[in-house]
Amino acid sequence: MPAPVILSGRSVRLEPLSPTHAPALAAAAAADRTSYAFTPVPHGLDAAYAYVHSAMADQEAGRSLAFATVRAADGLVVGSTRFCELDYWDGPVVWPPAPRGPLTGAADAVPDAAEIGGTWLSAHAQGTGINSEAKLLMFQHAFDTWRVRRISLRADARNARSRAAIERLGAVSEGVRRVHTRGLDGLVRGTAFYSVLDEEWPVVRHTIEQRLARAERSVNGFRLVLA
Repeated sequence: MPAPVILSGRSVRLEPLSPTHAPALAAAAAADRTSYAFTPVPHGLDAAYAYVHSAMADQEAGRSLAFATVRAADGLVVGSTRFCELDYWDGPVVWPPAPRGPLTGAADAVPDAAEIGGTWLSAHAQGTGINSEAKLLMFQHAFDTWRVRRISLRADARNARSRAAIERLGAVSEGVRRVHTRGLDGLVRGTAFYSVLDEEWPVVRHTIEQRLARAERSVNGFRLVLA
């Protein structure tokens, strides 16, 4: 399975999630929770520790690679994100297809496809460009280091904010799977699916880089920062 890695940019650093992050995660999630209606976000210190331990168990099982999202300017933990649904296409064809661990070279295997999900930010970090740069770092690692063929993203179909953020990245909509699963609120929901393929990555990279450049110019010109 992929080894934990630190991904660093100008405004954000993604650190492998560990129990040492739990108190800061609890603080980040406590300020204003109004944007978390559709997103699993820990509430309180005990929940933050449980959240981290669950993520680490998934990582140990080869199902995900989780990060603490850290603001580079001051080292403040402002949220979390992860690679999940890691899929390996080595070995014989398996039917029906489903994400699976590597069949060979498990110690250093990298996935052929993955999903980016489990993303949330503290209220004061939303709309600052941190999410866009974090996605850029993860896309770069997936496409340029792992050489994946595909990155997927998904959102509760009712979550207009998350869907708009994904679409601004340049991901391609694959439609909504209707009556797909239960949402965080217990209601049956649809799920909006998106993806970026390896041949689409150069255009997506340019889109995100241009967006970050506009956001930086907005900061220097005292205008509103782009999300």
